[in-house]
Amino acid sequence: MPQFAARLNTIVTAEASQLLSEVKEMQRNGRDIAMLCVGEPDFDTHPRTGDAAKAAIDAGATKYAPLAGVHELRQAICDKLRRDNGLNFTVENVIACTGGKQVIYNAFMATLDPGDEVIVPAPYWAGYPDVIRICGAAPVFAETRDVDDFILRADTLECAISDRTKWLILNSPSNPTGAMHDRSDLEALADVLRRHPDIWILCDDIYEHIRFDDAPFVTLAQVAPDLKDRVLIANGCSKSYAMTGWRLGFGAGTSELIDRMITIQSQVTLAPSTISQWAAVRALEENLSIQGEQLATLLRRRDLAVSMLNQTAGLNCNRPKGAFYIYVNCARIIGRSTPDGRVIETDREFCRYLLDAADVAVMPGAAYGLSPYFRLSYAIDTEELERALARIQTACAALR
Repeated sequence: MPQFAARLNTIVTAEASQLLSEVKEMQRNGRDIAMLCVGEPDFDTHPRTGDAAKAAIDAGATKYAPLAGVHELRQAICDKLRRDNGLNFTVENVIACTGGKQVIYNAFMATLDPGDEVIVPAPYWAGYPDVIRICGAAPVFAETRDVDDFILRADTLECAISDRTKWLILNSPSNPTGAMHDRSDLEALADVLRRHPDIWILCDDIYEHIRFDDAPFVTLAQVAPDLKDRVLIANGCSKSYAMTGWRLGFGAGTSELIDRMITIQSQVTLAPSTISQWAAVRALEENLSIQGEQLATLLRRRDLAVSMLNQTAGLNCNRPKGAFYIYVNCARIIGRSTPDGRVIETDREFCRYLLDAADVAVMPGAAYGLSPYFRLSYAIDTEELERALARIQTACAALR
């Protein structure tokens, strides 16, 4: 029989996708599963964004687009970066991609060679390590701590750097923790990075507009403009603009890096959907991001979830500053027994217990590189969220 590629020995199908498929099948079979595992806003895309897509269809804008995206979108990206982040880029510095994940894939494929290393703060978005491995490089995990609000500290970064380090990934606000680096955090990291001039920095800013408690957003190129030529900003419309299904991401960096990312894109997908691009033009030009009452709704859900989780036997969590996730410590659950006598030995087993016994789907911390925790998304209807949290409380109270 013909053989499959050896690279598949080191990567797996995304665990969140596997869980979602399983839960959907349970729901089709009549199970009332509370979905606290999905990483997308439950708000609809802004109507004016949809209107722009319809207008593009009506105008016949349904042909191939230039590889890096239509000029109007690339200019809108530049204008957004100037307006929101105080960063000056030209259209030669930006690329539109089929989602934020492709921005990262293009960049790593264009720069990584076998033997290279990428520093990935843990816990991490589960997609990073396998994209790195696909490109022939190795992820190096720099563990953060909940007592530090899961912020990467300068000494931890320094210890993770080797002569093979090619990239550092910074994701703020973070998936899965909701942690945000403030200006002083980034200044400390910049001091380390100045001593290592051959390291690129990927700033994954996809949750930029989803933040609470008046926490200001800053990205590394703002704090350390002398490092700007080593920074790639990865962003997009999926999370902050409630456009996950439109699959529109964008990157901004040096023209040399962007040119090489365009070369990769030319052999993988070509440009993203032209219709999605014109929708994104409207979203970015008018800043149709999640804001106002939508942010207030997410804030109420966050506070409800933090309160109920911290009142649940065996659980505790921090109050995240952004995104729509909570990374819940379940260390005191490990070693307890379920009502039928099974001992819970890992966070994966605890998450399975919640699914089987409480009809609540959450993601285990093992999927994000730091255990024993689980990730809970509160981007669901508030009443449904409260019912799900009550189920978790009941399930935990039943453990012995």
